[in-house]
Amino acid sequence: MIKLGENSYGKNAVQLSKIIRHPDYHEFRQITVNVSLQGDFETAHTLGDNTKILPTDTQKNTVYALAKDHFTTSIEAFALHLAEHFVHTQQQVATATIEIAEAAWSRMTPHAYISGGTEKRTTKVVYNAAATTITSGITDLLILKTTDSGFEHFVKDPYTTLKPASDRILATQCEASWIYNGALKDYTGMFDHIRATLLDTFAGHNSLSVQQTLYAMGEAVLRSYPEVKEITLKMPNKHHILFNLEQFGMSNQNEIFIATDEPYGYITGTVIRE
Repeated sequence: MIKLGENSYGKNAVQLSKIIRHPDYHEFRQITVNVSLQGDFETAHTLGDNTKILPTDTQKNTVYALAKDHFTTSIEAFALHLAEHFVHTQQQVATATIEIAEAAWSRMTPHAYISGGTEKRTTKVVYNAAATTITSGITDLLILKTTDSGFEHFVKDPYTTLKPASDRILATQCEASWIYNGALKDYTGMFDHIRATLLDTFAGHNSLSVQQTLYAMGEAVLRSYPEVKEITLKMPNKHHILFNLEQFGMSNQNEIFIATDEPYGYITGTVIRE
């Protein structure tokens, strides 16, 4: 017997910008939306029967149309509204997954903004009749510290050339995502608090390894916010290698480095409640 396994379809990379006009200032919001639907779509695959397929172009148009009245607060609230819409209006859809990434823009004047770089706020909402899961997070958070970081007492084998370091640059392009225990009234406020906790912990932690700092950041979030069920962090180690100045008759007292993009160490971990 051959049969269709798990499947889904949807529309990815829907680019949407919105101006929310207030009497004294404007809000500029810029998001990317991914839509994925699961449900009764077997005959579309096995028979070419499209009678249960909502076109992905329609899904794209739905994002723009619903954004007019319903993208007014957090990306979590908008993602939840989109997911509910697809499940409730399409009988054949059992589960809708909405992912949204929002670019960081900071207001300079009531009507002018400056980009926050590559950093993005994210959410993923999975909605069906049985449960709703809301995951929020942040990507491309580039952070660095110039001291209070080392890496020593590691395994050495015949191929080890890395020298222990008691004082080094620690740089990472951090990605964090956390799952909420339930719905919140203020997702934006919670996001701001969690982001600040992650940054404060990174800056103040005396790091013996990236792994230790990752755990400390996740632990700080769980201890501070009971609304968070678990948190996953990805922290690629963006290496800064001391440049050899001795060849020029000069000493290098942790001052001059070569920043390397690749290869890099890739450290991940999930911190959970027992």
